[in-house]
Amino acid sequence: MTEDVALLLRRAGFGPTSAELAAAIQVGYEATVLRMTSPSGPDIGATAAPVPQLGPDPYAYLSNPSDRQRAAAEKTREAQAEQLTRWWLDRMVVADHQAVEKLVFFWHGHWATSIRKVKSPQLMLAQHRTLRLAPNFADLARRMVVDPALVYWLDGQYNTRDAPNENLARELCELFLLGIGQYTEDDVKEAGRALTGWKLDRKAGRLVLDENSCDAGSKTILGSTANFTARSLVDLLLRRPACAEFIATRLWFRYASSTEPIPPATRNRMVAEFPVPHAMLRALFADDAFRATAGTMVKQPVEWLVGAMRQVGLRPSSLPRDMLIQLVDGLGGLGQRPFAPPSVGGWPAGPAWLTSAAARLKLSLAGKLASQLHLGRLSPEDVAGMLCVDRWTNRTYAVLRRADNARIMVTLGLVSPEYAVT
Repeated sequence: MTEDVALLLRRAGFGPTSAELAAAIQVGYEATVLRMTSPSGPDIGATAAPVPQLGPDPYAYLSNPSDRQRAAAEKTREAQAEQLTRWWLDRMVVADHQAVEKLVFFWHGHWATSIRKVKSPQLMLAQHRTLRLAPNFADLARRMVVDPALVYWLDGQYNTRDAPNENLARELCELFLLGIGQYTEDDVKEAGRALTGWKLDRKAGRLVLDENSCDAGSKTILGSTANFTARSLVDLLLRRPACAEFIATRLWFRYASSTEPIPPATRNRMVAEFPVPHAMLRALFADDAFRATAGTMVKQPVEWLVGAMRQVGLRPSSLPRDMLIQLVDGLGGLGQRPFAPPSVGGWPAGPAWLTSAAARLKLSLAGKLASQLHLGRLSPEDVAGMLCVDRWTNRTYAVLRRADNARIMVTLGLVSPEYAVT
Protein backbone atom coordinates (compact mmCIF):
# COMPACT_ATOMS: atom_id res chain seq x y z
CA MET A 1 0.00 0.00 0.00
CA THR A 2 2.86 2.43 0.75
CA GLU A 3 4.05 2.44 -2.86
CA ASP A 4 0.49 2.84 -4.16
CA VAL A 5 -0.04 5.88 -1.95
CA ALA A 6 3.27 7.38 -3.06
CA LEU A 7 2.30 6.83 -6.70
CA LEU A 8 -1.04 8.55 -6.14
CA LEU A 9 0.53 11.60 -4.49
CA ARG A 10 3.17 11.93 -7.20
CA ARG A 11 0.65 11.68 -10.04
CA ALA A 12 -2.31 13.56 -8.55
CA GLY A 13 -0.12 16.43 -7.33
CA PHE A 14 3.36 17.71 -7.99
CA GLY A 15 5.14 15.48 -5.51
CA PRO A 16 4.52 14.95 -1.80
CA THR A 17 6.65 16.10 1.07
CA SER A 18 7.80 13.36 3.43
CA ALA A 19 5.24 14.57 5.99
CA GLU A 20 2.42 14.44 3.46
CA LEU A 21 3.39 10.96 2.39
CA ALA A 22 3.52 9.70 5.98
CA ALA A 23 0.08 11.17 6.72
CA ALA A 24 -1.42 9.65 3.57
CA ILE A 25 0.02 6.22 4.32
CA GLN A 26 -1.55 6.38 7.76
CA VAL A 27 -5.08 7.04 6.45
CA GLY A 28 -4.77 4.71 3.45
CA TYR A 29 -5.16 4.81 -0.32
CA GLU A 30 -8.94 5.12 -0.65
CA ALA A 31 -9.19 7.91 1.92
CA THR A 32 -6.36 9.78 0.24
CA VAL A 33 -8.06 9.52 -3.16
CA LEU A 34 -11.24 10.95 -1.67
CA ARG A 35 -9.40 13.75 0.13
CA MET A 36 -7.43 14.83 -2.93
CA THR A 37 -10.36 14.75 -5.34
CA SER A 38 -12.87 16.32 -2.92
CA PRO A 39 -10.92 19.16 -1.28
CA SER A 40 -12.87 20.98 1.39
CA GLY A 41 -12.34 24.35 2.99
CA PRO A 42 -9.86 27.01 1.95
CA ASP A 43 -6.37 26.09 0.76
CA ILE A 44 -4.34 27.45 3.68
CA GLY A 45 -1.03 26.94 1.95
CA ALA A 46 -2.16 28.80 -1.16
CA THR A 47 -3.11 31.87 0.87
CA ALA A 48 0.62 32.51 1.19
CA ALA A 49 0.69 33.04 -2.59
CA PRO A 50 -2.12 35.51 -3.38
CA VAL A 51 -2.97 36.32 -6.99
CA PRO A 52 -0.71 39.14 -8.15
CA GLN A 53 -1.95 42.62 -8.94
CA LEU A 54 -0.36 43.13 -12.33
CA GLY A 55 -1.76 46.56 -13.09
CA PRO A 56 -3.04 47.51 -16.55
CA ASP A 57 -1.68 46.27 -19.84
CA PRO A 58 0.57 49.16 -20.97
CA TYR A 59 -0.56 48.69 -24.57
CA ALA A 60 -4.26 49.00 -23.75
CA TYR A 61 -4.18 52.80 -23.93
CA LEU A 62 -1.59 53.29 -26.68
CA SER A 63 -3.03 53.96 -30.11
CA ASN A 64 0.02 55.06 -32.12
CA PRO A 65 2.97 54.47 -29.77
CA SER A 66 6.35 55.97 -30.47
CA ASP A 67 9.45 53.77 -30.40
CA ARG A 68 10.18 55.03 -26.89
CA GLN A 69 6.66 54.28 -25.66
CA ARG A 70 6.77 50.85 -27.27
CA ALA A 71 10.07 50.01 -25.59
CA ALA A 72 8.72 51.14 -22.20
CA ALA A 73 5.54 49.12 -22.69
CA GLU A 74 7.50 45.99 -23.61
CA LYS A 75 9.66 46.39 -20.51
CA THR A 76 6.56 46.69 -18.33
CA ARG A 77 5.01 43.62 -19.93
CA GLU A 78 8.21 41.62 -19.34
CA ALA A 79 8.14 42.56 -15.65
CA GLN A 80 4.45 41.63 -15.39
CA ALA A 81 5.06 38.29 -17.14
CA GLU A 82 7.91 37.53 -14.74
CA GLN A 83 5.67 38.37 -11.79
CA LEU A 84 2.92 36.12 -13.16
CA THR A 85 5.22 33.15 -13.72
CA ARG A 86 6.87 33.54 -10.31
CA TRP A 87 3.46 33.63 -8.64
CA TRP A 88 2.14 30.46 -10.31
CA LEU A 89 5.27 28.46 -9.55
CA ASP A 90 5.10 29.69 -5.97
CA ARG A 91 1.45 28.70 -5.67
CA MET A 92 2.11 25.22 -7.08
CA VAL A 93 4.79 24.72 -4.41
CA VAL A 94 2.89 25.98 -1.36
CA ALA A 95 -0.65 24.83 -2.16
CA ASP A 96 -2.15 22.20 0.12
CA HIS A 97 -4.79 21.19 -2.44
CA GLN A 98 -2.24 19.65 -4.75
CA ALA A 99 -4.77 17.88 -6.98
CA VAL A 100 -6.40 21.24 -7.72
CA GLU A 101 -3.09 22.76 -8.75
CA LYS A 102 -2.19 19.77 -10.89
CA LEU A 103 -5.56 19.90 -12.66
CA VAL A 104 -5.10 23.61 -13.44
CA PHE A 105 -1.71 22.73 -14.92
CA PHE A 106 -3.37 19.96 -16.95
CA TRP A 107 -5.95 22.38 -18.35
CA HIS A 108 -3.20 24.86 -19.22
CA GLY A 109 -1.66 22.18 -21.43
CA HIS A 110 -5.05 21.10 -22.80
CA TRP A 111 -6.24 24.59 -23.78
CA ALA A 112 -2.64 25.47 -24.65
CA THR A 113 -2.20 29.23 -25.06
CA SER A 114 1.13 31.04 -25.16
CA ILE A 115 2.02 34.46 -23.86
CA ARG A 116 4.65 34.66 -26.59
CA LYS A 117 1.89 35.47 -29.08
CA VAL A 118 -0.83 36.81 -26.80
CA LYS A 119 1.75 39.16 -25.19
CA SER A 120 -0.65 40.40 -22.51
CA PRO A 121 -0.01 39.02 -18.99
CA GLN A 122 -3.44 40.33 -18.02
CA LEU A 123 -5.19 38.16 -20.60
CA MET A 124 -3.12 35.14 -19.57
CA LEU A 125 -4.03 35.68 -15.91
CA ALA A 126 -7.71 36.03 -16.81
CA GLN A 127 -7.53 32.72 -18.68
CA HIS A 128 -5.76 31.13 -15.71
CA ARG A 129 -8.62 32.24 -13.44
CA THR A 130 -11.08 30.61 -15.84
CA LEU A 131 -9.15 27.33 -15.79
CA ARG A 132 -9.07 27.44 -12.00
CA LEU A 133 -12.64 28.54 -11.21
CA ALA A 134 -14.85 26.77 -13.76
CA PRO A 135 -16.96 24.26 -11.77
CA ASN A 136 -16.98 21.55 -14.45
CA PHE A 137 -15.77 20.83 -17.97
CA ALA A 138 -18.99 21.92 -19.67
CA ASP A 139 -18.81 25.33 -18.01
CA LEU A 140 -15.10 25.54 -18.79
CA ALA A 141 -15.65 24.82 -22.49
CA ARG A 142 -18.36 27.48 -22.73
CA ARG A 143 -16.05 30.04 -21.16
CA MET A 144 -12.98 29.07 -23.14
CA VAL A 145 -14.61 29.36 -26.57
CA VAL A 146 -14.88 33.11 -25.90
CA ASP A 147 -11.72 33.43 -23.80
CA PRO A 148 -9.83 36.51 -25.05
CA ALA A 149 -6.37 34.94 -24.81
CA LEU A 150 -7.37 31.70 -26.57
CA VAL A 151 -9.31 33.48 -29.31
CA TYR A 152 -6.42 35.87 -29.95
CA TRP A 153 -3.89 32.99 -29.87
CA LEU A 154 -5.88 31.17 -32.59
CA ASP A 155 -6.55 34.29 -34.70
CA GLY A 156 -10.25 34.28 -33.87
CA GLN A 157 -10.33 38.09 -34.05
CA TYR A 158 -9.84 37.74 -37.82
CA ASN A 159 -12.80 35.39 -38.20
CA THR A 160 -15.55 37.36 -39.93
CA ARG A 161 -18.55 36.57 -42.09
CA ASP A 162 -16.72 37.84 -45.17
CA ALA A 163 -13.30 36.33 -44.34
CA PRO A 164 -13.75 33.14 -42.29
CA ASN A 165 -10.87 31.85 -40.18
CA GLU A 166 -11.20 28.22 -39.10
CA ASN A 167 -8.32 27.94 -36.59
CA LEU A 168 -10.40 28.02 -33.42
CA ALA A 169 -13.13 25.81 -34.88
CA ARG A 170 -10.60 23.19 -35.98
CA GLU A 171 -8.82 23.04 -32.62
CA LEU A 172 -12.14 23.04 -30.77
CA CYS A 173 -13.00 19.83 -32.61
CA GLU A 174 -9.57 18.21 -32.81
CA LEU A 175 -7.73 19.15 -29.60
CA PHE A 176 -10.22 20.50 -27.10
CA LEU A 177 -13.50 18.59 -27.30
CA LEU A 178 -13.75 15.66 -29.72
CA GLY A 179 -10.46 14.36 -31.08
CA ILE A 180 -9.29 13.35 -34.54
CA GLY A 181 -11.74 11.39 -36.65
CA GLN A 182 -14.89 12.68 -34.93
CA TYR A 183 -15.74 15.43 -37.45
CA THR A 184 -15.41 16.34 -41.12
CA GLU A 185 -13.87 19.30 -42.94
CA ASP A 186 -17.37 20.57 -43.65
CA ASP A 187 -18.10 20.47 -39.91
CA VAL A 188 -15.02 22.61 -39.28
CA LYS A 189 -16.05 25.16 -41.91
CA GLU A 190 -19.56 25.42 -40.54
CA ALA A 191 -18.26 25.62 -36.96
CA GLY A 192 -15.97 28.44 -38.05
CA ARG A 193 -19.03 30.38 -39.22
CA ALA A 194 -20.57 29.97 -35.76
CA LEU A 195 -17.50 31.62 -34.21
CA THR A 196 -17.40 34.73 -36.40
CA GLY A 197 -17.57 38.31 -35.15
CA TRP A 198 -15.67 38.19 -31.88
CA LYS A 199 -13.26 41.12 -31.38
CA LEU A 200 -10.80 41.84 -28.59
CA ASP A 201 -11.37 44.98 -26.53
CA ARG A 202 -7.92 45.44 -24.97
CA LYS A 203 -9.01 48.23 -22.66
CA ALA A 204 -11.76 46.09 -21.14
CA GLY A 205 -9.75 42.88 -21.43
CA ARG A 206 -12.67 40.99 -22.96
CA LEU A 207 -14.25 39.92 -26.22
CA VAL A 208 -17.18 41.76 -27.76
CA LEU A 209 -19.44 40.47 -30.52
CA ASP A 210 -19.51 42.61 -33.65
CA GLU A 211 -22.92 42.00 -35.16
CA ASN A 212 -21.77 43.35 -38.53
CA SER A 213 -19.10 40.65 -38.95
CA CYS A 214 -21.05 37.82 -37.32
CA ASP A 215 -22.59 35.13 -39.51
CA ALA A 216 -26.08 34.66 -38.08
CA GLY A 217 -27.24 32.28 -40.81
CA SER A 218 -28.13 28.62 -40.58
CA LYS A 219 -25.25 26.09 -40.26
CA THR A 220 -25.17 22.31 -40.44
CA ILE A 221 -22.66 20.77 -38.00
CA LEU A 222 -22.36 17.06 -37.24
CA GLY A 223 -25.75 16.47 -38.81
CA SER A 224 -27.58 19.18 -36.86
CA THR A 225 -28.88 22.34 -38.53
CA ALA A 226 -29.47 25.58 -36.60
CA ASN A 227 -28.35 29.18 -36.31
CA PHE A 228 -25.39 28.08 -34.22
CA THR A 229 -23.51 30.57 -32.05
CA ALA A 230 -20.32 30.03 -30.05
CA ARG A 231 -22.36 28.85 -27.03
CA SER A 232 -24.71 26.53 -28.91
CA LEU A 233 -21.80 25.12 -30.92
CA VAL A 234 -20.00 24.12 -27.73
CA ASP A 235 -23.20 22.65 -26.30
CA LEU A 236 -23.60 20.55 -29.46
CA LEU A 237 -20.04 19.21 -29.15
CA LEU A 238 -20.42 18.54 -25.43
CA ARG A 239 -23.42 16.31 -26.13
CA ARG A 240 -21.43 14.06 -28.46
CA PRO A 241 -20.41 10.78 -26.77
CA ALA A 242 -16.94 11.28 -28.23
CA CYS A 243 -16.43 14.37 -26.05
CA ALA A 244 -16.58 12.59 -22.68
CA GLU A 245 -14.47 9.73 -24.06
CA PHE A 246 -11.89 12.18 -25.40
CA ILE A 247 -11.51 14.01 -22.08
CA ALA A 248 -11.23 10.71 -20.20
CA THR A 249 -8.51 9.61 -22.62
CA ARG A 250 -6.60 12.89 -22.21
CA LEU A 251 -6.70 12.57 -18.43
CA TRP A 252 -5.38 9.01 -18.69
CA PHE A 253 -2.61 10.19 -21.01
CA ARG A 254 -1.37 12.84 -18.55
CA TYR A 255 -2.06 11.12 -15.23
CA ALA A 256 -1.62 7.41 -15.95
CA SER A 257 0.25 6.48 -19.13
CA SER A 258 1.46 8.34 -22.19
CA THR A 259 2.32 5.08 -23.95
CA GLU A 260 -0.41 2.53 -23.10
CA PRO A 261 -4.03 3.10 -24.26
CA ILE A 262 -6.72 3.57 -21.67
CA PRO A 263 -8.55 0.29 -20.91
CA PRO A 264 -12.17 0.46 -22.09
CA ALA A 265 -13.54 -0.38 -18.63
CA THR A 266 -11.49 2.43 -17.06
CA ARG A 267 -12.66 4.86 -19.70
CA ASN A 268 -16.28 3.90 -19.13
CA ARG A 269 -15.97 4.51 -15.39
CA MET A 270 -14.49 7.94 -16.05
CA VAL A 271 -17.07 8.82 -18.72
CA ALA A 272 -19.83 8.06 -16.22
CA GLU A 273 -18.52 10.98 -14.10
CA PHE A 274 -18.30 13.49 -17.00
CA PRO A 275 -18.30 16.53 -16.96
CA VAL A 276 -16.90 16.79 -13.41
CA PRO A 277 -13.08 16.51 -13.71
CA HIS A 278 -12.36 15.71 -10.05
CA ALA A 279 -14.95 12.93 -10.15
CA MET A 280 -13.39 11.59 -13.36
CA LEU A 281 -10.00 11.61 -11.66
CA ARG A 282 -11.47 9.87 -8.62
CA ALA A 283 -12.73 7.09 -10.89
CA LEU A 284 -9.29 6.88 -12.51
CA PHE A 285 -7.31 6.74 -9.27
CA ALA A 286 -9.66 4.14 -7.78
CA ASP A 287 -9.16 1.87 -10.80
CA ASP A 288 -6.66 -0.98 -10.60
CA ALA A 289 -5.44 -0.05 -14.08
CA PHE A 290 -4.06 3.21 -12.71
CA ARG A 291 -1.98 1.50 -10.04
CA ALA A 292 -0.67 -0.90 -12.67
CA THR A 293 1.01 2.03 -14.48
CA ALA A 294 3.60 2.60 -11.72
CA GLY A 295 7.05 3.32 -13.06
CA THR A 296 5.89 4.31 -16.55
CA MET A 297 5.47 8.11 -16.44
CA VAL A 298 8.33 10.57 -16.92
CA LYS A 299 7.98 13.78 -14.92
CA GLN A 300 7.46 16.88 -17.01
CA PRO A 301 10.00 19.66 -16.23
CA VAL A 302 7.48 21.74 -14.25
CA GLU A 303 6.44 18.65 -12.27
CA TRP A 304 10.10 17.90 -11.59
CA LEU A 305 11.02 21.41 -10.43
CA VAL A 306 7.90 22.06 -8.37
CA GLY A 307 8.10 18.64 -6.72
CA ALA A 308 11.78 19.11 -5.96
CA MET A 309 11.18 22.49 -4.33
CA ARG A 310 8.35 21.10 -2.23
CA GLN A 311 10.46 18.20 -1.01
CA VAL A 312 13.65 20.10 -0.19
CA GLY A 313 11.71 22.92 1.49
CA LEU A 314 12.27 25.81 -0.90
CA ARG A 315 9.75 28.16 -2.46
CA PRO A 316 10.16 30.46 -5.46
CA SER A 317 9.18 33.67 -3.67
CA SER A 318 11.92 33.13 -1.07
CA LEU A 319 14.73 32.70 -3.58
CA PRO A 320 16.96 35.54 -4.78
CA ARG A 321 15.53 37.03 -7.98
CA ASP A 322 18.54 36.10 -10.09
CA MET A 323 18.32 32.51 -8.87
CA LEU A 324 14.63 32.29 -9.71
CA ILE A 325 15.23 33.75 -13.16
CA GLN A 326 17.84 31.05 -13.76
CA LEU A 327 15.38 28.35 -12.69
CA VAL A 328 12.58 29.68 -14.91
CA ASP A 329 14.99 30.07 -17.82
CA GLY A 330 16.05 26.50 -17.10
CA LEU A 331 12.44 25.37 -17.47
CA GLY A 332 12.43 27.14 -20.81
CA GLY A 333 15.61 25.33 -21.76
CA LEU A 334 13.99 22.04 -20.80
CA GLY A 335 11.06 22.93 -23.05
CA GLN A 336 8.33 23.73 -20.52
CA ARG A 337 8.02 27.32 -19.41
CA PRO A 338 4.68 28.12 -17.71
CA PHE A 339 2.34 30.26 -19.82
CA ALA A 340 4.39 29.46 -22.94
CA PRO A 341 3.49 26.07 -24.46
CA PRO A 342 5.19 25.52 -27.83
CA SER A 343 1.97 25.10 -29.83
CA VAL A 344 -1.77 24.68 -29.49
CA GLY A 345 -1.05 20.97 -29.08
CA GLY A 346 0.58 21.65 -25.72
CA TRP A 347 3.67 19.93 -24.38
CA PRO A 348 4.98 16.44 -25.22
CA ALA A 349 5.03 13.58 -22.73
CA GLY A 350 7.00 10.51 -21.82
CA PRO A 351 10.46 9.82 -23.26
CA ALA A 352 10.47 13.19 -25.05
CA TRP A 353 11.79 14.67 -21.80
CA LEU A 354 14.65 12.16 -21.50
CA THR A 355 17.45 13.65 -23.60
CA SER A 356 21.14 14.06 -22.85
CA ALA A 357 20.82 17.84 -23.14
CA ALA A 358 17.93 17.83 -20.66
CA ALA A 359 19.93 15.64 -18.26
CA ARG A 360 22.82 18.12 -18.23
CA LEU A 361 20.50 21.08 -17.67
CA LYS A 362 18.59 19.32 -14.88
CA LEU A 363 21.89 18.54 -13.19
CA SER A 364 22.70 22.25 -13.24
CA LEU A 365 19.25 23.22 -11.92
CA ALA A 366 19.39 20.55 -9.20
CA GLY A 367 22.76 21.93 -8.12
CA LYS A 368 21.28 25.41 -7.87
CA LEU A 369 18.48 24.14 -5.65
CA ALA A 370 20.89 22.20 -3.44
CA SER A 371 23.10 25.28 -3.09
CA GLN A 372 20.25 26.98 -1.21
CA LEU A 373 19.99 24.21 1.40
CA HIS A 374 21.58 23.98 4.83
CA LEU A 375 22.20 20.30 5.39
CA GLY A 376 23.90 18.12 7.92
CA ARG A 377 25.20 14.65 7.20
CA LEU A 378 22.90 12.56 5.01
CA SER A 379 22.78 8.94 3.95
CA PRO A 380 21.24 7.66 0.70
CA GLU A 381 18.30 6.49 2.81
CA ASP A 382 17.85 10.01 4.17
CA VAL A 383 17.77 11.43 0.65
CA ALA A 384 15.24 8.80 -0.43
CA GLY A 385 13.02 9.82 2.46
CA MET A 386 13.39 13.51 1.66
CA LEU A 387 12.54 13.02 -2.02
CA CYS A 388 9.86 10.36 -1.36
CA VAL A 389 11.63 7.81 -3.54
CA ASP A 390 10.49 4.26 -2.85
CA ARG A 391 13.97 2.78 -3.18
CA TRP A 392 17.27 3.26 -4.98
CA THR A 393 18.64 0.77 -7.44
CA ASN A 394 22.01 -0.70 -6.52
CA ARG A 395 23.66 1.49 -9.14
CA THR A 396 22.15 4.74 -7.88
CA TYR A 397 22.81 3.77 -4.27
CA ALA A 398 26.49 3.24 -5.05
CA VAL A 399 26.70 6.64 -6.76
CA LEU A 400 25.08 8.38 -3.79
CA ARG A 401 27.41 6.68 -1.35
CA ARG A 402 30.38 8.14 -3.20
CA ALA A 403 29.04 11.72 -3.00
CA ASP A 404 31.47 14.13 -1.29
CA ASN A 405 28.83 15.98 0.70
CA ALA A 406 25.09 16.24 1.40
CA ARG A 407 24.41 18.88 -1.26
CA ILE A 408 25.97 16.74 -3.98
CA MET A 409 24.00 13.74 -2.71
CA VAL A 410 20.71 15.67 -2.96
CA THR A 411 21.70 16.97 -6.39
CA LEU A 412 22.34 13.45 -7.62
CA GLY A 413 19.11 12.20 -6.08
CA LEU A 414 17.14 14.86 -7.97
CA VAL A 415 18.53 13.76 -11.32
CA SER A 416 18.34 10.01 -10.67
CA PRO A 417 16.15 7.75 -12.83
CA GLU A 418 14.19 6.79 -9.72
CA TYR A 419 13.21 10.44 -9.20
CA ALA A 420 12.51 11.20 -12.87
CA VAL A 421 10.11 8.32 -13.43
CA THR A 422 6.94 7.73 -11.43
